[in-house]
Amino acid sequence: MPELILTTYDWVPEPPRGYVRDLRIRWALEEANLPYRVESTPFKDRQADHFAKQPFGQVPWLTEGDKTIFETGAILIYLGECSELLLSRDPAKRLVSIEWMFAALNSMEMASVPWSLFKFFGDTGDTWAPKFFDDWVKTRVKHLEPVLAKHEWVVDTFSIADIALADVLRLINRFNGLEDQPACQAYVERATSRPAFIKAHADQLAHFAAADAHKR
Repeated sequence: MPELILTTYDWVPEPPRGYVRDLRIRWALEEANLPYRVESTPFKDRQADHFAKQPFGQVPWLTEGDKTIFETGAILIYLGECSELLLSRDPAKRLVSIEWMFAALNSMEMASVPWSLFKFFGDTGDTWAPKFFDDWVKTRVKHLEPVLAKHEWVVDTFSIADIALADVLRLINRFNGLEDQPACQAYVERATSRPAFIKAHADQLAHFAAADAHKR
């Protein structure tokens, strides 16, 4: 198997550290015990090579030999094909995992990203947008709550669906968006207590801290 190379930014400001989406891929790689190394691409001065790998100038992307894959959902599915620890080979369970991974990245994250940006940068007074997105996120987690109340993980065992969903929910939780949803909170706590998440999270923070040290 060719070497797996995960590319992320060389540096990011403090607020998004621990939430940059390469974390999802680090987490999956650690869960599956797949060897990999991390490379950097400039955050501030994005060059043509970056856009050739990721046409929107984002991160992460994963390289294996002559293959390059961008978008976290696509990478998670690819890694799921590499390891049954991430994606069941049972057709029914596999379908549920993929279904819920897309629900996390579409139904949940579509609402949570603009909402979290308002939280990061502060609400903009009396405009309609903050309340609209606040209500949207509250509705989404309200509908998710009874689902997670019935299950430890989305499928019988932990999968790529849980990586995507838990990572979306922990950003919502950062701004107290789960305070009325105990099952969602418990789910995030279970997921982020996993050794693979703890290592992935620490490694991302260390990566950006090293960039700070280099700048000094």
